[in-house]
Amino acid sequence: MSTEAPDITAERHVYDVVVVGAGGAGLRAAIAAHDAGARTAIVCKSLLGKAHTVMAEGGIAAALGNLYPEDNWKVHFRDTMRGGKMLNNWRMAQIHAQEAPARVLELEEWGALFDRTKDGLISQRDFGGHRYARLAHVGDRTGLEMIRTLQQRAVALGIDVFMECTITEILKDGDRVAGAFGYWRESGRFIVFEAPAVVLATGGIGKSFKVTSNSWEYTGDGHAMALRAGAKLINMEFVQFHPTGMVWPPSVRGILVTESVRGDGGVLRNSEGRRFMFDYIPEFFKAETADTEEEADRWYTDKKNNRRPPELLPRDEVARAINAEIKAGRGSPHGGVYLDIASRRDPEFIKRRLPSMYHQFKELADVDITKEPMEIGPTCHYVMGGVEVDADTGAAAVPGLFAAGEVAGGMHGSNRLGGNSLSDLLVFGRRAGLNAAYHAIRTKNNRPRVRDDQVRAAGETVLAPFTSKGGENPYDVQKDLQEVMHNLVGIIRKADELEQALEDIAKLRERAAKVSVHGGRQYNPGWHLAIDLRNMLTVSECIARAALTRTESRGGHTRDDYPMADPEWGTKNIVLSQVDGRIDLAIQPLPEMPDELKALFE
Repeated sequence: MSTEAPDITAERHVYDVVVVGAGGAGLRAAIAAHDAGARTAIVCKSLLGKAHTVMAEGGIAAALGNLYPEDNWKVHFRDTMRGGKMLNNWRMAQIHAQEAPARVLELEEWGALFDRTKDGLISQRDFGGHRYARLAHVGDRTGLEMIRTLQQRAVALGIDVFMECTITEILKDGDRVAGAFGYWRESGRFIVFEAPAVVLATGGIGKSFKVTSNSWEYTGDGHAMALRAGAKLINMEFVQFHPTGMVWPPSVRGILVTESVRGDGGVLRNSEGRRFMFDYIPEFFKAETADTEEEADRWYTDKKNNRRPPELLPRDEVARAINAEIKAGRGSPHGGVYLDIASRRDPEFIKRRLPSMYHQFKELADVDITKEPMEIGPTCHYVMGGVEVDADTGAAAVPGLFAAGEVAGGMHGSNRLGGNSLSDLLVFGRRAGLNAAYHAIRTKNNRPRVRDDQVRAAGETVLAPFTSKGGENPYDVQKDLQEVMHNLVGIIRKADELEQALEDIAKLRERAAKVSVHGGRQYNPGWHLAIDLRNMLTVSECIARAALTRTESRGGHTRDDYPMADPEWGTKNIVLSQVDGRIDLAIQPLPEMPDELKALFE
């Protein structure tokens, strides 16, 4: 254990806008800020190009109307609001639906290579909850192509990039953002960014859960830093469990199986070989005259009916149906169900449309998806909750702080539709970057200053695990936290388990404050996790506290003791803030939707 005096010296950099995160939202924000004339830096926890956005495989939702000319932003807006069970910030959903087509075409102008229709237009595919096929896609590698295109654009523009650099704290001058404090993951040396505007694009919270599709970076850093800086979080009780993650072998448990498999004709079957989703669809979706699965399937795929196969219901409904089959004893040998496309599409089609999935199962599970079904089950995938931001600008309550992408709340309400994540990143990444640049320009003659005492405090906080004596290994604390969240705050919740979770999280917080790490600051993943634990515990408490308060089931929040949606809760958001280190909770009404938009739902 190191006994040397804490070294708080830090290299310093001065920018107008610092973007934390290099996924789709971060890259698009940085490009927008740069184009608006701001000196911009991108800081990312991992390597450039390794962002979790690459896992968004299915496509970018945008009402281009290439397959169905009757599709338009109003239909997309309505689908998004209905998917979110009307708890979305209506203005964000409106902006998203209106601007998504332009952002996709812009991506194409920058070199993105989309699949094409026979007429040469960008191809669009079906996804759950969307009335029309509207996901612009590149096979099942859309996120990867999006990151490649945005990354190439950012590098070509000469935007500075700080890779493998973790930001741990937002620095302030009074009530204004003054910059950010962090450290180089390789050397452990500290780094300070002086900037009047910071854009958080740090993604989600999945590593707090035992089974997740999320990569190692997703420890809720942006959510927790925003809270500590004085911003608020909304909708944190709504966590999306993607219906289809790999369940076998254990080493790949939770890895995403794209919704494109179901969008391209895959169906869900239980251990009896029966296509069970017909048992779970709402009555008004059911085919009235279908006596067999084949007849029902023809009815659902008849576009004149404006219906979708039951496998393409919103993700929260499909995940609950799979969970119910497993609990009823009709699951697969490894605790999932079967996703079958082999019996419904020829091998050439599967390899052409789903190349990544074909290779993923072949290499990781020794399963040929052109010949046999996949074993899948729900996996923690996305958090609808995040930083409360202004719909038009992406600005948080703290002057100079902006957020975009998964770290921002409001856009998706209680449940996100597949494909809306990538268009969300583009639309609101651009808006956050632009408005961060405008904010920096407005402060040109009155820039906030980084205070030395704040830098020292931030440094001492992250070095504390080196001086803690007799503490635990941080990996043990993370493992126990993941068990708590998986068992007590997972896909089905109830009051006594949520209360137990909050008690357990409080004990874990005490343990985390005393974790010990050994060795130096160079190449020390145990130290990195010890720092991340503070953020993971904060967001976990926010999720559990909000879930206990919302006494209904809606979207990504299912209460076993309150199984129905409550109209009273359908007009309210739960808002979380941090006061003197304690999480405070308040309930506030949703913004009022204008009459012309309300008319779309009549």
